[in-house]
Amino acid sequence: MRKAYNAAHVYMILGVVSGLYYRELTKANDFHGETQLGVVHTHLLALGMLAFLIVLALDKQFGLSGDRLFTHFFRFYNAGLAITVAAMLFRGTQTVLGHDVPEAVSLMAGLGHIVLTVGLVQLFILLGKRLKASEAADSEKA
Repeated sequence: MRKAYNAAHVYMILGVVSGLYYRELTKANDFHGETQLGVVHTHLLALGMLAFLIVLALDKQFGLSGDRLFTHFFRFYNAGLAITVAAMLFRGTQTVLGHDVPEAVSLMAGLGHIVLTVGLVQLFILLGKRLKASEAADSEKA
């Protein structure tokens, strides 16, 4: 459970810092257009902090972190989110600075989403296993 708590805490800090980065970079460059930097903090807070707070509650209820599949979920999810956010930060920064963005950045963002999805699939498989075991235990008690 500590891993989920620590991850939520780190993503909260990164989310707040990325919001500050967006505000200060656009202000310093007198930028008033659209940029992906505006949603980086939202992604970090929602897909990072809030998601891991939910995982923390699910772990408390179903003991998810005791399973090897949880470790796989944790690694894939964090890697996918890191790749996605890095691509967004790069694209947004380049946009604010007025530089062209290489096509490879879109490919990286797509890869990040794929890795993130693999992590989510692993979480749902694990949660399904634990729900089934919990239901079986409850029916034996009745």
